[in-house]
Amino acid sequence: MEKKYKVLVAEDDLQLGFIIKDNLEDAGYEVINCSNGEVAWEQFQKKLADICLLDVNMPVRDGFSLAKKIRQKNDIVPIIFLTAKALEEDKLKGFETGADDYITKPFSMKELLSRMQVFLRRNKMLLPQKEREYKLGNLRFLPEAMKIVSSEAEILLTQKENQLLEFFCQHPNKIIKREEILIHVWGKNDYFLGRSMDVFIARLRKYLRTNTPVNLETIYQSGYRFNIAE
Repeated sequence: MEKKYKVLVAEDDLQLGFIIKDNLEDAGYEVINCSNGEVAWEQFQKKLADICLLDVNMPVRDGFSLAKKIRQKNDIVPIIFLTAKALEEDKLKGFETGADDYITKPFSMKELLSRMQVFLRRNKMLLPQKEREYKLGNLRFLPEAMKIVSSEAEILLTQKENQLLEFFCQHPNKIIKREEILIHVWGKNDYFLGRSMDVFIARLRKYLRTNTPVNLETIYQSGYRFNIAE
């Protein structure tokens, strides 16, 4: 790989932590291995990681609490939860705290590496290349700056809001299936990610609701259409 990406691993199972560390290093990653959430938070502040792998149940500070702290400092770094639970409420709580994905134990390193690469590639694509701007009625959407600008104010977007809105802007006035959006923005078609997507779409509608030429329409049993007046 061109860059040696830095991975923060927070896992209180020492044996599993070392297995993950060894495999990631063999794959060319630099690993910051931490045995609990508090140590992981201290290390994250010192050595900003490119991606975070967080166990949910850890002593001192659990994965949910750690993810919230990381999101307060950095809204872009991908977070993948490592969880022994497959309960819906745990997965939804994980997405609410800012996680990008989850993987249920036991898992294969091949699957973990594949999921990591999805988010690392996506973040690389988000790096500024040339300034892009989308005109949305009386609003301007600036994806590099991750914001929507009007004559009165500006709205700063999260990474997922930014990716989602740009995907809609790239496909104006066309019906886009839910699964297509999920695969493009989240990397896979998943029920729990779909629930998370609904939250982000509601936020985008709130940002755009005063702008009458733009309408993010739900198409029953199909997906969405981002209507922009020609």
